[in-house]
Amino acid sequence: MTRIIAGFAGSQTLAVPRTGTRPTSDRVREAIFSALEARDAIAGARVLDLYAGSGALGLEAASRGAAEVVLVERAKPAADICRRNADAVRRAAPRGAAPTIRVAQRSVAAFLEPGAAPGPWDLVFIDPPYELGEPELARELAALAPALADGALVVVERSARSAEPSWPAGIELERRRDYGETTLWWAEVPDQPERPSHPE
Repeated sequence: MTRIIAGFAGSQTLAVPRTGTRPTSDRVREAIFSALEARDAIAGARVLDLYAGSGALGLEAASRGAAEVVLVERAKPAADICRRNADAVRRAAPRGAAPTIRVAQRSVAAFLEPGAAPGPWDLVFIDPPYELGEPELARELAALAPALADGALVVVERSARSAEPSWPAGIELERRRDYGETTLWWAEVPDQPERPSHPE
């Protein structure tokens, strides 16, 4: 059973697709969101959940104060479950304070085509099937990079046996954390220094 851990929808049960997805464990989700809250990275954020499955990561962010969440899921059964879960989270929100939650039923590659993914995104979760090849993940990270805000965080969940993702220009590895068979790769977009103003 998967539940929202905290926030206005805390303890809300989420439906999970019967096949084709690998839900992030409660232990790993708690670690992710403890770290995000410690750096105040959720409140008001625009959040993208790629390979959403049940939508648990994106919806957890919505429950904790994200302003906008998009769940990207290609498989129709899983996308339908994302919509049901999103409706349940919206219903739990305080009156007049429901976050914007949208489900995009398409492949990650299609969603990230130039001009197709309205950004900039502040926080991105990428939890692809473990069998997704490194070259395909590298292409998706490269396509994502232009749609990220300065200071954005990218959290990639992979098998502990997988190689480090190939980070494109503009996304820099921050740290790696291992949880049994699961590895989290934390990366960020460095803040761009303000250009000095030219004197008149």
